[in-house]
Amino acid sequence: MEKPGLVGAGNNTAVQEFTLEGFPAVQHLGKVLFLLHLLAYLASVMGNLLIITITWADQRLHTPMYFFLSTFSFCECGFITTVIPKLLTIFLSRKHMISFAACFTQAFAFLFLGATIFFLMAVLSLDRYLAICKPLHYPTIMNTRTCVLLVTACFSLGFLLMAGPVIKLSQLSFCGSNVIPHFFCDFGPLANLSCSETRSIETLFFIFAFFVLFSSLFITIIAYSNIVVTVVHLPSTKERQKAFSTCSSHLTVLCLMYSSCIFIYVKPKQTSRLDSNREAALVNTVVTPLLNPVIYTLRNKQVHRALRDALSRVKLQK
Repeated sequence: MEKPGLVGAGNNTAVQEFTLEGFPAVQHLGKVLFLLHLLAYLASVMGNLLIITITWADQRLHTPMYFFLSTFSFCECGFITTVIPKLLTIFLSRKHMISFAACFTQAFAFLFLGATIFFLMAVLSLDRYLAICKPLHYPTIMNTRTCVLLVTACFSLGFLLMAGPVIKLSQLSFCGSNVIPHFFCDFGPLANLSCSETRSIETLFFIFAFFVLFSSLFITIIAYSNIVVTVVHLPSTKERQKAFSTCSSHLTVLCLMYSSCIFIYVKPKQTSRLDSNREAALVNTVVTPLLNPVIYTLRNKQVHRALRDALSRVKLQK
């Protein structure tokens, strides 16, 4: 079905800026929502920065798992920073406008970092599989070079898969409404505003989004299936509890991330509901990044020890 006012492909863009609709139903609570989201944003950033700092400061955490976890925390900081500051501006000053270039830059950064985070979660699953199922070979396989290559691959795949669809979308015509029914520039709402035919680009994006989500999910399922089989056969109850405890926080974060992202991105266009997407995206960009540092620190004894030692050193210096 063609869009009204359809024009041929090509950058005949008449729209120079977009209006982010935000949450009009609760806009009268702008100052309260600003404060709540500001606190959530600061808590998320500080929590993730704490993980990065502790990981690099404590020699005991200089292991592949914490290297991947600190990289994950770095991406989380960038991921929420692409969205939340603009949302705070909307709540506080009601400045809903965003330039064409800034909008597509935000869309790309959001999708690139989001895809990278999913690939990193798959790498974390692979790391736990090797540590639990192949403990004798783990130090040899997961050396520094392998860790750096895996992280580089995550960033490279995220960039390559998300750059194409966003660039192609930015080259289409936007000559009608400039109101985005969302609180940030996401791919779907932007595609709906284009006057050009977007079916091929949306199909390409769907395929890439499906690949990102389900390739990482497939690796995770295979890894944890093997982990479960290995752990069940461990002779000691204490060993089984220790093995499961190292994976529980990772699994909790995975469930939060996959549920919201699969709901938003991997479904046919005709069943897409932008209002529902907006709410799910809020969970994905505010709630999950806030919970991730809490989950990883509260349920990790090594991080607890590192934090206690760091606090003790600070007290001694005073």
